[in-house]
Amino acid sequence: MKLDDLPTPALVLDRHTLSANTSAMTERMRRHDVRLRPHMKTAKSAEVARLALKDNFGGITVSTLREAEYFLQHGIADITYAVGMVAGRLDAAAALNARGADLKIITDSVDAGRAIAAHGATHKVLIELDTGDRRGGVAPNGPALLEIADILNEAAAVTLVGVLTHAGQSYECRDSEAIAAVAEEERAGAVLAAERLRAEGLPCPVVSVGSTPTAMFARDLSGVTEMRPGVYMFCDLFQAGIGVCRREDIAVSVLASVIGHRRGDNVILIDAGALALSKDRSTAELPEDCGYGIVCNAETGEPLSDLRVQAVNQEHGFVTADQPVPFDALPIGAKVRVLPNHACMTAAAYDCYHVVSGGTEVIATWPRCNGW
Repeated sequence: MKLDDLPTPALVLDRHTLSANTSAMTERMRRHDVRLRPHMKTAKSAEVARLALKDNFGGITVSTLREAEYFLQHGIADITYAVGMVAGRLDAAAALNARGADLKIITDSVDAGRAIAAHGATHKVLIELDTGDRRGGVAPNGPALLEIADILNEAAAVTLVGVLTHAGQSYECRDSEAIAAVAEEERAGAVLAAERLRAEGLPCPVVSVGSTPTAMFARDLSGVTEMRPGVYMFCDLFQAGIGVCRREDIAVSVLASVIGHRRGDNVILIDAGALALSKDRSTAELPEDCGYGIVCNAETGEPLSDLRVQAVNQEHGFVTADQPVPFDALPIGAKVRVLPNHACMTAAAYDCYHVVSGGTEVIATWPRCNGW
């Protein structure tokens, strides 16, 4: 099957680019002597995970228990569930462990810590830290860290395995120097928390940090044991815009068909709208606003001049440019590919990847795990 044979919109994944991205991150973490625990929340695919785990220790990160179940079914047992645990999910977590998972859960809450301790089932737990992201986590130098650690450590069935943080604030940076500074903030906070636990005689074998930008630009990871980036596998226009990757490193795109011409408005309509591309407008904050995605040649994947999806309805994308749109080169029925602003959000709309490898031949179809 060729790309041109696919119904649209369709999610296209270039295996050659994916493999290059995963190999580069594996080598980068090897140089830092840090274990790579890739975050699969973007890819949600066992086949992608196998590439990401090549030459790594075998552990992954997930964002839902459904992902954890899916990857366990595909033979990946060492899993960190990196979303704050609540009491209502403890039975499901315990059931995964009973089926052979080595599941690590996280908390930043005294109340949740008590619920985990009282649950009775065996749980491995990391304490979530806030090292500047201000999303979840306790302060590395605050009293809650030790209070939660004591609760977990005193529970007979619970193993306190360490600390975990995510430098989400790295996405606010606009150059490598700023990202490197955030990476050091992330590292220093996690190491401080680990040192405080150890000073109190509490276990902390795992010091887990992670974001794609900080993984790319960290200069020193001393004291860190593992890194958890995720979007590096696919990359996207936002990552390219902040200097984390090049556009040619973007491994995913949306195949779409031209469905209309509005010559008077200098607009081409495609059948990939808000649901197919997502409504993420993250590049609007960058020097180059890519709209809802950059439009590329369907066969080569190369950008078509400055064509971009400027607006979307649910099932329509409005493609325009600062110069005259090449209507004759893109007749009704022609195919294009759109590079996404945010690969995680775009991929979430699809149940599979149509895999190519540097060409137009579809060499495989890889299922995805969606939902919660």
